Amino acid sequence: MPKNYDTSEAIEIAPDIYWVGMHLKDDPFQCHPYLIKNDDESILIDPGSMLEFSEIIRKVKSIIDIKSIKYIVLHHQDPDLAAAVPEIEKLINRDDLLIVTHSRMSLLIKHYLITSSYYEIDKHDNRLITSTGLKLDFYTTPYCHSPGAFVSYEPDSKVLFSGDIFGGIEESWEFYADKSYFEKAKQFHQEYMPSKDIFNYALGKIENLDINLIAPQHGSIIEKKYIKNLIQDMKDLDCGLYIDDKYNLKLIDTIQKLQDKEKTIKERDLQLLEQSKRVEIGEMIGNIAHQWRQPLAIMSSTVGILKEKNNINSLDKEDTAQKLEKMEKRIAYMSDTIEDFMNYYKPNKGSSYFKVHKAIQKALDILNMSSNSKKIKINFFIDPNIEVYGLINEFVQVIVSILSNINDIVKNKNLSYTNITISLFEDEKYTTLTIADDCGGIEEKNLNKIFDPYFTTKHQSMGTGLGLHIAKMIIEDNMNGTLSARNGNSGAEFIIKMKHAN
Repeated sequence: MPKNYDTSEAIEIAPDIYWVGMHLKDDPFQCHPYLIKNDDESILIDPGSMLEFSEIIRKVKSIIDIKSIKYIVLHHQDPDLAAAVPEIEKLINRDDLLIVTHSRMSLLIKHYLITSSYYEIDKHDNRLITSTGLKLDFYTTPYCHSPGAFVSYEPDSKVLFSGDIFGGIEESWEFYADKSYFEKAKQFHQEYMPSKDIFNYALGKIENLDINLIAPQHGSIIEKKYIKNLIQDMKDLDCGLYIDDKYNLKLIDTIQKLQDKEKTIKERDLQLLEQSKRVEIGEMIGNIAHQWRQPLAIMSSTVGILKEKNNINSLDKEDTAQKLEKMEKRIAYMSDTIEDFMNYYKPNKGSSYFKVHKAIQKALDILNMSSNSKKIKINFFIDPNIEVYGLINEFVQVIVSILSNINDIVKNKNLSYTNITISLFEDEKYTTLTIADDCGGIEEKNLNKIFDPYFTTKHQSMGTGLGLHIAKMIIEDNMNGTLSARNGNSGAEFIIKMKHAN
């Protein structure tokens, strides 16, 4: 960029884009309007106040006929940017003149007695395309420093008209910024941007653009070679409320308290999971013992018969072979039982799609429950093709917890016959699994407590109150779903709803 320029005249900063401002002597708060030359649809950006009115109009007329301006862009509603617009309207004198701004600001700008129609960017996909093909893209930067603030980007020249963002307060004003410009812009942003979070939200949008030149409303024009470092320095800047020591200390204290609470919750959940693992080990041993009791009794009886026949020398080769074959099958069954339980409790970190009906069947096998039982009838309404995403072993644990509770109720109430209905269906948003029984339901006083840790209606020797709590954690923390319970006409119903995985 040339270093010798005459600010008493318009300065072309990019092809057909001009600075048409006025250098106010000994004023650190320079205001900069810009003109985009575009045949009969030229664009005037942030024209300023009446302080610079005459000089700006002179410079515009040195480039174009002022009546060729069709658009006036106002990045916010402050008087240093918009106060001269009513007088400029009179000079342009076009019925189709449009004030380009955000709808949040047109309500305020009208108080300058502006008479032209508004082109509200948020109602036009944040874009303006003229009949000549010239395009402006608008990016909203709310509360920097106005609720409806935005910046304008001309993609052909890659010039960003940034409004207040990147503005500076300079005692010794320079037309083009140098590498020390951040120090000149620092005070302005600390005082005018409401907070670091809000400012960084705006900067995040801007840093994604391919920018050759930044033309702010205040301060100096910024060339490409300085833009990246300047944005990074701006992102690290404390501003607005953050420069208030009391607010900053209060914010830090609040963040620390939230972090402490999060740490406490994580520690509690880890303790619960460890206790749950210990409970699961006990349950696993109990379930294995239950699964093994009958085959062990049969094999013990078979061994006794074979020993007795051997003592009296009456062993039959074929009969012995049959009995040994049956014993081998039962030993294989017992081995498979061990394998099933080991796989069930083995940590599995790899999530994947799995068929829900397979998980249900695995849970029933672990609990030795079947639809052919004399005391429990299980009714299935299941689409076997429905899949969900997650850890199948964890999902099996959830089903086991729910069915174990039903099983315990059947035993405790000594019910002679029980129906369990398992239904699985899906809609556009959710996959839903329901497990319902006809065991009389959950007491209303306990309905909202059954998922609480350590809550149990069983004797201490029969339960810990962790099963359903852990089940809820698995569904809601690991599978993007919900687990709830309610009472129906004849019993309780557990509902698992899982959002479809992306």
